[in-house]
Amino acid sequence: MEKGRQNLRIQRWVVTIGVCLFLVKIAAYFLTRSVAILTDALESTVNVAAGFIGLFSLSVAARPRDENHPYGHGKAEFLSAAVEGTLIGVAGIIIIYEAIDNFLHPHPLQKLDYGILLVALTALLNFVMGYYSVRQGKKNNSLALVASGRHLQSDTYSTIGIILGLLLIYFTGLAWLDGAVAILFAFILIFTGYRILRHSIAGIMDEADKELLLKMVDLLNKHRRENWIDLHNLRVIKYGGQLHVDCHLTVPWYFNVREAHHEIDELSSLIRQEFGDSLELFVHSDGCLDFSCSICTKADCTVRKRPFERQVPWTLENLPLNKRHQLSTKT
Repeated sequence: MEKGRQNLRIQRWVVTIGVCLFLVKIAAYFLTRSVAILTDALESTVNVAAGFIGLFSLSVAARPRDENHPYGHGKAEFLSAAVEGTLIGVAGIIIIYEAIDNFLHPHPLQKLDYGILLVALTALLNFVMGYYSVRQGKKNNSLALVASGRHLQSDTYSTIGIILGLLLIYFTGLAWLDGAVAILFAFILIFTGYRILRHSIAGIMDEADKELLLKMVDLLNKHRRENWIDLHNLRVIKYGGQLHVDCHLTVPWYFNVREAHHEIDELSSLIRQEFGDSLELFVHSDGCLDFSCSICTKADCTVRKRPFERQVPWTLENLPLNKRHQLSTKT
């Protein structure tokens, strides 16, 4: 819950700064009458709208689980990111339209030097806030916060491109470059919106996060304990900033309930150290069978039926399988 409140505080800053920067860009547009600056301001309206949407979703996601939502409200973040990705794409399309209209109906630019300075200031503030938002979002497993940060960063990159274009116009007098720069970075925005929308849909559909799974598989292999004979049926589901993990852990068959539970606690502690406390872990303990002896490294086992041959490395391919690993079958 603490991470949820922290995400909410950061998003409030994102919204506040977004509103301020939008007003600065509008002032720069009226000062210069540059369509490139106008398109940057239009993109910032999406920042503001998406920021408020993200703020609402994070406030919902931060609520504790209840009778109607036993897994919490974290899925609201995926919906927020989907809307934000869509808005970014729409902004890119609007920018292309405005740029083409400017080609057909050109108008003179003015006071570009002041406009460039104002827009450069917004780019700097956007980048700093976006970087912090993405870093904290990844740390707290918040897709909404990462989406907001990515949006601010994409705004920064488009603004830098616009600044370069305005500088080129300022020194060369080629006014048509105003629209050309706007179109170029509109396509970048559309691609960014697609990526955010794609990730949000993956979260809504509980698509496996391969990057997260690879990180978890590597962690488990590096810190594999002797009593963890096998691990299978591993599944990881994201609920906003919370992870739900369940798996089957094979331990020596002669362990009592307390000993088996100790191994589960060790597994839980290992995963929490790496992925944080916003984690639900459900582990089903299995007793080893005769064929497990071939892959078991337990040196002091007094009931071994077969000699140890080799340890089966846990991989992204075999850990999710709903069957125990053994040397006589494909692993």
